[in-house]
Amino acid sequence: MLFRKPKNLVGLDIGSSAVKLVELKEAKEGKYQLVKAGLESLSPEAIVDGAIMDSSLVVETISRLLASTSVKNPNVAVSVSGHSVIVKKIQLPAMPEEELSESIRWEAEQYVPFDINDVYLDYVVLEPGAAGETMGVLLVAAKKEKVDDYKNVVTQAGRVPSLVDVDVFALQNCYEANYGLDPTRVVALVNIGASVMNVNIVANGQTVFWRDITFGGNQFTDALQKAFSLNFEQAEALKRGEPVGGQTAQSIQPVLGGVSEDVAGELQKTIDFFQATSGSDRVDGILLCGGGSKVLNLDAALKEKFGLEVEALNPFRSIPVDERSVDGGWLTENSPSLAIAVGLAVRKLGE
Repeated sequence: MLFRKPKNLVGLDIGSSAVKLVELKEAKEGKYQLVKAGLESLSPEAIVDGAIMDSSLVVETISRLLASTSVKNPNVAVSVSGHSVIVKKIQLPAMPEEELSESIRWEAEQYVPFDINDVYLDYVVLEPGAAGETMGVLLVAAKKEKVDDYKNVVTQAGRVPSLVDVDVFALQNCYEANYGLDPTRVVALVNIGASVMNVNIVANGQTVFWRDITFGGNQFTDALQKAFSLNFEQAEALKRGEPVGGQTAQSIQPVLGGVSEDVAGELQKTIDFFQATSGSDRVDGILLCGGGSKVLNLDAALKEKFGLEVEALNPFRSIPVDERSVDGGWLTENSPSLAIAVGLAVRKLGE
């Protein structure tokens, strides 16, 4: 029993436009294999700005996804992001672990803009200092109400919410599992969801900057709705490249291009702030994922804006696929949306 392997978790990314699922199994030499994957669209009124507004709709969607993928593993990992989540790197006087665990709550009150009784706290020591020096600590606080809402929909769908992560860290886990960590490169990982864009800048083999931006694929949909007098469903179809009302990929490009410039502007602010506060004057490349990253010519707009290498983050670059249970064509179409779920699925029960 002492040498029992930690159990795998099912990665469940509950987004504002879809719920995504990934289940991995361990292969040789610490690698993984994809055994289950799925995606179920979610009604836009179910989750608004990251807050669950209609839990029954979310539960129904999770239940459909679990049934369609035939996942039996009861242990699920989910993640949260947005204004209800605070992630800060802080400097504290060096102290033993047991002393830190007792004092972290009081230290956190200086950095968390919520009532400390209303949040769940966690931390990890990044840079242990010698006696008399300071130590770097990564502090994470998330509003209890939001975390509990996400845990409750998993429980109501008949599974165990065994782990709650943060989107930007799940994004890094996905990147690390597929690309490794090159200490010589500074890479911006950008996950564009429907309503939130997660940015994680990785340098020297670790996360050095992170930000959640309230901007995503819905902005492209809204622009198409206004420009061509469409409803939400029509605009979503048009955004995916399906012809609607006589509009074509060519005719909608000016509208999409305008929003792509806004995405580039938000990223520019983020990178400028990173460079101003970190002392680093470079970013070597941008890796894009998320459903919003599939918008036509978005990568070209970012290349033009930054003059950097911009490519799609492949969440299965180093993860072979069990083609008996996951269709290759479906995976090619949907893999950009599965990065967070992959990052959750590489976690282990009890970590």
